[in-house]
Amino acid sequence: MGQERKRIVVTGVGVVSPLGFSTKELWESLHQGKSAAAPISYFDTTGFSTRFACELKGFKAEDYVDSKSASRMDPFSQYAVVAAEQALKDSGLDLSAIDLARIGVVHGSGTGGMTIHDKQMRAFLDRGPRRISPFFIPMLIPDIAAGQISMRNKLMGPNYATASACATSLHAIIDAWMLLQLDMADYMVCGGSEAAITPMSVGGFNAAKALSTFNEHPEKASRPYDKNRDGFVMGEGAGSLILETLESAQARGAKIYGELAGVGASADAHHLTAPHPEGAGALNAMNGALDKAGITPDAIDYINTHGTATPRGDIAELIAIKKLFGEHAYKVGISSTKSMMGHLLGAAGVVESIVCLLAMEHQIVPPTINIENLDPEVDLDVTPNNPKERKIEYVLNNGFGFGGHNATLIFRKI
Repeated sequence: MGQERKRIVVTGVGVVSPLGFSTKELWESLHQGKSAAAPISYFDTTGFSTRFACELKGFKAEDYVDSKSASRMDPFSQYAVVAAEQALKDSGLDLSAIDLARIGVVHGSGTGGMTIHDKQMRAFLDRGPRRISPFFIPMLIPDIAAGQISMRNKLMGPNYATASACATSLHAIIDAWMLLQLDMADYMVCGGSEAAITPMSVGGFNAAKALSTFNEHPEKASRPYDKNRDGFVMGEGAGSLILETLESAQARGAKIYGELAGVGASADAHHLTAPHPEGAGALNAMNGALDKAGITPDAIDYINTHGTATPRGDIAELIAIKKLFGEHAYKVGISSTKSMMGHLLGAAGVVESIVCLLAMEHQIVPPTINIENLDPEVDLDVTPNNPKERKIEYVLNNGFGFGGHNATLIFRKI
């Protein structure tokens, strides 16, 4: 860029997750090793190979948004608005005293409005095209969550969505980081949301043989690194971060959760859904983030892995970690918090980034639960079943998506 990079920090966080609708609830559940997986309540699962997921139990949009506005938002937008407004409040920003043209939003979704899609498809099939709602398209499109956040809060800076499957919200954070580096905004609201526990989505992932079918014990189904893992457990929710420069945060006395010290992105260029078997793309993304952070691999204390509990994906990521980290791979703390909250798809990266920030705050590595028979190929410390206290200054967060999209963030404690 021809000049020294700005130091970008996180000054606000917001989360709506299957393990809680606040960072306090989320952290307590993670520390206790709770599983959010349970039988699906949103629709009749008769005939489905998978009949469970990690739903947002007890979430009512009307508790946060007026009923008229809520009725014109698909759940993925409802979750987005709640998480973003939590983060804005948490940041302490006084929007009445700031140039709103200098506050941007990058908020993505892997699938967009799947709930409205399923409902309107049924209306069309039952009663024809004249029964399609005029709100169908505005509620469906993946960018509308970013639009809702900006409209509700009058934020007039750069505004758009990212869509890269399960790397979506990490790419949103990377884009927000870049926009601040380019001086296109002073503050950025960034993250992702997903509400894909619907018949077509669950049925589609079942057809792709991506989901666990351990219906007998849903709470044990998400089991990264376990020898008997058989696919991911779908989750839903949203997360949001407020980013600004370190100089700005210090000048206004804001709480700083951590510095976004490094970002990396790559492509596998390998397969439609399967990861590169040697983790080539993951290695490139991690290496890029380390380079931007200006650190060597042995500086990393904790890695929140993508760790979805798919047979090939878990191992490919660990292969990449061992190749890049060498001997330090056997010393770093590793865990997959998807074992507890499920896989939030496009929202996974940002919610797990919040987990990383909380891990730094508490100096604790959250566990990977449900490991009963560790896969013999797993020879790293994946924090089985119980949290571990350790000194954490740098954390690394990975996210990979169908299509070979890879993204990595590194946060530093300040």
